[in-house]
Amino acid sequence: MLRYLIAVALAASTLGHTTAALAQTEDSANWAIVIHGGAGVIERGAMTPEREAEYRAAMAAALARGEAVLDGDGSALDAIEAVIHGLEDDPLFNSGRGAVFTAAGRNELDASIMDGATLNAGAVAGVTQVRHPISLARAVMDNSRHVMLQGEGAETFAREQGLEIVPPAWFFTERRWAAMEQALGALGLDIPARPEGAPAAAGVDHGELERDAREHRFGTVGVVALDRAGNIAAGTSTGGTTAKRWGRVGDSPIIGAGTYANNASCGVSATGTGEYFIRLTVASRVCALVELQGLSLQAAADQVIMDELRALDGDGGIVALTPAGEIAWSFNTPGMYRARQSEGGEAVVAIYGDED
Repeated sequence: MLRYLIAVALAASTLGHTTAALAQTEDSANWAIVIHGGAGVIERGAMTPEREAEYRAAMAAALARGEAVLDGDGSALDAIEAVIHGLEDDPLFNSGRGAVFTAAGRNELDASIMDGATLNAGAVAGVTQVRHPISLARAVMDNSRHVMLQGEGAETFAREQGLEIVPPAWFFTERRWAAMEQALGALGLDIPARPEGAPAAAGVDHGELERDAREHRFGTVGVVALDRAGNIAAGTSTGGTTAKRWGRVGDSPIIGAGTYANNASCGVSATGTGEYFIRLTVASRVCALVELQGLSLQAAADQVIMDELRALDGDGGIVALTPAGEIAWSFNTPGMYRARQSEGGEAVVAIYGDED
């Protein structure tokens, strides 16, 4: 009852908001959402104003998709899917259609999702023909007795589940192909043939290519959401690292490393050098500090990312959210594409390290 009275009082005293928008019953929570689009050497002046505007618009659109689900009393899990679907279809980001290429000239996609209410989770690794890996991860969670599927087996399951299958060339983008060629050249490795069905070769802006190499070194996308039922969920999707070899899998599909959610503590989605995030179990470690040591979410995030991860020479960042609606992000790179919004509040979109 006290929570209800406080909410009503705040609503009555805040211009521009209605009582209906801010007041809540004893059985409901305010929704919240936080998103990242990858971290790296993202510095002011390195991007054209036009490209920066594109990223800000894409992150704002991602928030809007999440808001539409959560404001309609949808679940946190549904919000995760809605947000990441759009990011997986946007060639600006290293997931889905914007995924980087392996040394073999393939797009191998990873994703995971976790429900904080039940601790159920699903993950996929190394898929090449599933348009939305995040939906496949959720299908693994909801419709199988497993947590992680990989490669051809995951794609067989996707077909059985009726998920959208696309030809591998659907994920092709010229700038990612050029980045792979550049990386293989530096390693002294052979350049593979262009994928069947890819468009004819086109020129790329090599200045933009260099910026991409710095900015998208850790080009994962991820979301943590809190719904009005008070449940949190987290999800992550990625194309991995440029010119990765031998079936490499990073932290994104590994529950506890790149993704974690628990209503007893928090939800986390990570982006960074996956090998270090795996070793440190970054996502679950942040939540453990909140639950077991009583740290604030921001303090826990900073301890893991700014201190512990750096001590291992790891780099990257996270976004995080508690069932109480506390939002945090932390990154030890110059920038991270990120956005957040809480019910009744203003949307925040940021890129550089000096932005709130």
